[in-house]
Amino acid sequence: MKKRTVFVCQNCGYESPKWLGKCPSCGEWNTFVEEKPIGKKSISVIPFASGKKEGHKERINTGIYEFDRVLGGGIVKGSLTLLGGDPGIGKSTLLLTIAGLLSEKGIPVLYVSGEESISQVNMRAERLGVNTDNLFFLPETEIEGIIKGVSVSKPGFLIIDSIQTIYAGYLESPPGSISQVRECTSRIMREIKGKGITTFIIGHITKSGAIAGPKTLEHMVDTVLYLEGDTNHIFRILRGVKNRFGSINEIGIFEMTGKGLIPVENPSKFLLSGGEWASGNTIVPTTQGTRPLLVEVQSLLIPARFNYPQRVSTGIDYRRLNMLIAITEKRLGIGIGGYDIFCNITGGLKVDEPAIDLGIIFSMVSGFIDKPIDRDTALAGEVGLGGEVRAIPFIDMRVKECKRLGLSRIIIPDQRTEGIDGIEVVKVRNIQEAKEALF
Repeated sequence: MKKRTVFVCQNCGYESPKWLGKCPSCGEWNTFVEEKPIGKKSISVIPFASGKKEGHKERINTGIYEFDRVLGGGIVKGSLTLLGGDPGIGKSTLLLTIAGLLSEKGIPVLYVSGEESISQVNMRAERLGVNTDNLFFLPETEIEGIIKGVSVSKPGFLIIDSIQTIYAGYLESPPGSISQVRECTSRIMREIKGKGITTFIIGHITKSGAIAGPKTLEHMVDTVLYLEGDTNHIFRILRGVKNRFGSINEIGIFEMTGKGLIPVENPSKFLLSGGEWASGNTIVPTTQGTRPLLVEVQSLLIPARFNYPQRVSTGIDYRRLNMLIAITEKRLGIGIGGYDIFCNITGGLKVDEPAIDLGIIFSMVSGFIDKPIDRDTALAGEVGLGGEVRAIPFIDMRVKECKRLGLSRIIIPDQRTEGIDGIEVVKVRNIQEAKEALF
């Protein structure tokens, strides 16, 4: 009798009894692979009252403030964390540094590598100055071997580098497939939760920017972190997108150096340009989680040489940029639509919140009229289609950050704020009033 198989989407994990060209769940094409289904497991019911025995979750401080901040104050003992990022962005470097700091605290660390040899990992450890007294290495890709290694070494901290290289021998699918990633993560989770081992799993990023493997992988772990940045920039952004033990959307900013990732103590200062101040530059206070940051928006406008003007944005949503161009033309009467427009946030930071709308608009206006905006002036506010400047959250926190960095004036929406001395607060109701205040 032929063994029953299912077809599984390698993008989202959707299962179908037959092959499909397009996944009905995620809409991707040609992602179905035939796999043998995993057998059903027995279910045990646990009394709800037994959960009270765990008590308060203990946190481990690594000594790297930026890293601990993203996690909500430190690593929760016994937690399972997924760290994703582009190849070469610094995932292994960051975790090896943390492993060294924990080993100095007397915590035994097991580093499982399915991609690198012990000599390669040791070379990185020497470059980073990592203390290897309590650091153990296991070159293994089979899940049963990893479980056995954990049982023998009894670590307090476990690193899996990476989950896409690990496989279970009883599954017929290749390493990195939906079934393998899901099953191996499940085995690791059951092992470490029962023994209270704090674990970090490294995951690769696909071309679409998601962690390779099923989306359910992110639901299985306690915390999901992304290490972002451009390899051409020195900054790396550690962003929390899921955290069962703290707030999400927190970020930590690191500088890539020859000795590894170094936390940036004053991110706002580093993200602002120290060079010549030109037209098209504006300073905008943004928030990442609970952290206020000052970022610099730059715009360059030149007459279009072809029939269709170019729109190039870095760190800014492309569709929102097009919307702000239309608002500028319609509500300010400034004809920038026929120009090639290049808009950029310096430092490699990506900002999605609409509170930077006002800064983007007047960055383009400044570049168009070739008149610089005062370097000591910041702008913050969401702009509606009618040109109105809408209220934004955390306004007092943004104003205080501008004052702390030595700015003398900030233009904000007409909303209630606390009285803050030492900085001029200009409130506007629409972009026309903002233009009068600036020029």
